Amino acid sequence: MKEALAIAVGYLLGSMPWGYWLPRAIKGVDVRRIGSGNVGAANVWRTFGLRWGLAVAALDVAKGAAAALVGTALAGEIGGIVGGVAALVGHWRPLFLRFERGGKIVATTAGVTFALAPLAALAACGVWVAVFLLGRYSSLASLAGAVSLPLFAYAFGADWPVLGFTIGASAAIVVLHRANIRRLLSGDENRFRLRRRRAPLARGGALRSQE
Repeated sequence: MKEALAIAVGYLLGSMPWGYWLPRAIKGVDVRRIGSGNVGAANVWRTFGLRWGLAVAALDVAKGAAAALVGTALAGEIGGIVGGVAALVGHWRPLFLRFERGGKIVATTAGVTFALAPLAALAACGVWVAVFLLGRYSSLASLAGAVSLPLFAYAFGADWPVLGFTIGASAAIVVLHRANIRRLLSGDENRFRLRRRRAPLARGGALRSQE
């Protein structure tokens, strides 16, 4: 019963589409109609700038951590894991977007892992930052961080259930980035510009020009 409650709470927390809500509330724009159409932090950053991307990333990390912490409080480590998994499912297919496509679970996975294995999460985030600064591909940085996460979890002595979570989440991130992988291999993936050029908004909330 407690595990079921952890799943329900985790899914509801994960379903909060901050990458959709913030641009809609502040800019009056549906982020699903611009850029990649994704409601994750990367698309918000690319379209509206670093501070909005960081705000969405922080909120997505926070909801993942909250889901795992609530689950842990309800049903121990297993509760934290199932609550975290439910948050990832909610982020991918959010209730508040009528189960339409959500984000690619990178920041939410980081949040869950910060609650379950903080040192591993911190190290994997360091890999993300290093790879991003070197190549300026957010997708490549996300893939590198995801692949490194189970390795760091093992190195820092995470329990087997937590290690299993990091392996599963890493695999899910890779699968959700399969289109990005194809573009990286073909040389068609877009790099981030560290200084964003502002694009004027057209009527109806769509950007007239996109990167």
